[in-house]
Amino acid sequence: MTAVMEGVRILEVADHTFVPAASAALADYGAEVIKIEHVERGDAMRGLAKSGLAVMGTTVHVILEHSNRGKKSLGLDLTQDEGVQILYEIAKTCDVFLTNRMPSVRQKLRIDLDHLRAANPNIIYVRGTGNGDRGPEADKGSYDQLSFWCRPGVASAMAPPEPDFVPPPPGPAFGDSIGAFTIAGGIMGALYHREKTGEAPVVDVSLLATAMWSIGATIALSKQLGFAWTGPKPGGGPATLNPLVGSYQTSDGRWLFFSCLQGDKYWPDACRVIGQPELGTDERFKDNDALLANGDAAIAILKEAFASKTLAEWRVLLDDFSGQWAVVQDVLEATEDVQVVANGLVQEVTAADGTPFELIAAPVQYDNAPAIPQRAPEFNEHGDEILGSLGYDMDQIIELKVRGVVT
Repeated sequence: MTAVMEGVRILEVADHTFVPAASAALADYGAEVIKIEHVERGDAMRGLAKSGLAVMGTTVHVILEHSNRGKKSLGLDLTQDEGVQILYEIAKTCDVFLTNRMPSVRQKLRIDLDHLRAANPNIIYVRGTGNGDRGPEADKGSYDQLSFWCRPGVASAMAPPEPDFVPPPPGPAFGDSIGAFTIAGGIMGALYHREKTGEAPVVDVSLLATAMWSIGATIALSKQLGFAWTGPKPGGGPATLNPLVGSYQTSDGRWLFFSCLQGDKYWPDACRVIGQPELGTDERFKDNDALLANGDAAIAILKEAFASKTLAEWRVLLDDFSGQWAVVQDVLEATEDVQVVANGLVQEVTAADGTPFELIAAPVQYDNAPAIPQRAPEFNEHGDEILGSLGYDMDQIIELKVRGVVT
């Protein structure tokens, strides 16, 4: 893969997943990322494995690895003047400063835009927030379950009719990871703009904005129709009267999902696949208007047909079907999907202690090859190296450690 970010240096003051995962993706593409961590505890995510707030494995902290792969770590006390001065010295060597600290905290720690630009006028300043950097709630913290899932209407759009609970996100860091790659794209655009004009932009990305964009087509349609988009029909069946848009259960309890938006075009071939070719010319389904008008009948036919065979049998029968369909897979099945394997979307990584584990490759590929992720750093793994690059000798580094400025 072409390391398109090689030569770019990023300075990060951020915790958890949303913002750190952005620079992690850019590290996969060749950027050098210096991660500043709390001088005592490190990134708050490091402690999550023991907090009981999420289910974790017993070996590698894979969620930390997902959002911190390929970085260098320095434990630094930003509440001390000398710690902030070290940050400024690093910033002078960097192209990008990236943070998820809230406005009041940025000002308190002196890592706001004015202070970073005083240290380096050409640095691209990037803020990742829950709900945006302006407005009455700009200084309130958030997480993706709130700002990506609940607040912008995603959870509501996923809820079944008359729900007795709010559906949660599909897993940890779902909105965080989508938002992170949005930040990564924003950084790339800012670097291009600076290269062309000499001007270093300020970049803002929020979980709320990312989610609003992600569900933007649904919002536009809801605005036009005058009512909010609601969840799927009961029973998991097709959501429209186009019989070839929706899900059907097989005899062994698996699900097939069809998304043939031109239902009348694919209906005859679907009838061939289910062994009832005569239905392809049935007057009830002769054209699109007829097919939609008799959608319930067509759905019933398909439901009975697909329930008569196993998933393995349908895989064979549907192999030459001209329409669009997929098996509803779980996340572990997805890692073995032939297209996932062929495109290198799952990559093996080795942890600091030698333990192998797997991470998903960053989604954009250059020159027909996936980006190969490296492991995340151990806390303060590169502290001496980073300080040495700034001109500190070992005696000075030891003195900094004694005074608690660095780890």
